[in-house]
Amino acid sequence: MTVTEQSGTAAATAERRPRRRNTVLGWGIIVVLVLVAVFVAVRVSASPPADHGALDPEGRDDSGALALAEILRDQGVEVDVRRSRVEARAAIDEGTTLVMANPYTLTDDALETLMEPADRVVFLSTSSHLLNTLRIGENAPGTRSAVEAACAVPEFAEVGTIRADRLFSPAAEVEGCFGDGDGAAVLVDDRAGDRRVVVEGTRLFSNAYLAENGNAALALALLGQSDRVVWYVPSLGDSDIEGKSVDTLGSLTPPWVTPAILLLLLAGVAASVWRGQRFGPLVAETLPVTVRASETMHGRARLTARAADAAHAAEALRDGAQRRLARRLGLAVHAGADEVADAASDRLRIPRGTLQTLLAGPLPTDDAALVDLARRLDELEAAVETSTRRSTIHPTEAEGTT
Repeated sequence: MTVTEQSGTAAATAERRPRRRNTVLGWGIIVVLVLVAVFVAVRVSASPPADHGALDPEGRDDSGALALAEILRDQGVEVDVRRSRVEARAAIDEGTTLVMANPYTLTDDALETLMEPADRVVFLSTSSHLLNTLRIGENAPGTRSAVEAACAVPEFAEVGTIRADRLFSPAAEVEGCFGDGDGAAVLVDDRAGDRRVVVEGTRLFSNAYLAENGNAALALALLGQSDRVVWYVPSLGDSDIEGKSVDTLGSLTPPWVTPAILLLLLAGVAASVWRGQRFGPLVAETLPVTVRASETMHGRARLTARAADAAHAAEALRDGAQRRLARRLGLAVHAGADEVADAASDRLRIPRGTLQTLLAGPLPTDDAALVDLARRLDELEAAVETSTRRSTIHPTEAEGTT
């Protein structure tokens, strides 16, 4: 064998080794991915729902209510956390406030037994079933911007404003606070001589949002009227609902689903190996047609004009203006209309409500209103741009221009 042949054989052997190594590595990655997918499927099908919900007084995450419990303790209120309904009922005495989130794990009889010795009960979150059980009201459509109490309950006088995510229509002789005739965020029931209060505070009283608006003041007004609070935390372990096991994803699906999922995974792996084989180097091909972005934009604009869809066009104008304003105001690109309105009102020293109506108000229904909206958005962008440029001028330059 000549030197040239030896060098050629060595080169071919060296070339086959990386290929073999890459093949082994590829199959190893595929096996790992299959094992991870099977492990995730088994974990999801076998894991039950979490035992504790939101507004846990010992929860430190964003949905917990540890901050609220610590504020109450700082105000001299004793917070007694109970996770058993029997212990919670035994801990209630005269002048104690019973507080809990939506008791979804209790039957109506168990809830009535728990509330019986309490003169004051506060539900920090609720459901349609709880509203019907208490006969305190029903759900109302829509949401409210920041509103004050506007009711005769004296402890709410100094709360300020809150922004509720859910409204209720109060029943007869039930006081509705933080709303109007169409709906209220807090329902206060004094019909039976003892007080029952219902509020949807999953967001209001959580650790993440307690410091916003008057949320903390509302919590103190609800729970700080007595020297002691018994805080019952509903859980599946304390449920009295018999004959119903905890549903899991595996128990809710037919028996053939798991084998079908495994078969699909194997088919996917086989298809990946089959389609992943290459029989030569990649060949670059030019696309038959190239469409410029401007042509796409003009085409969509013509379709919108032909359909006379002023609302759709206005929504597109608002979305573009909101993104540009967010960028100029130093906000995130996907900032909401409320954040952009707040930042623009602070920058331009104009009322926030005007900008919120412009950015998130009712959409126009005709071409005249659409043109007016486009003009006002353009004026707002120009004003923010001018204000931004002025704020970036160096003080010495500003003196020279004056």
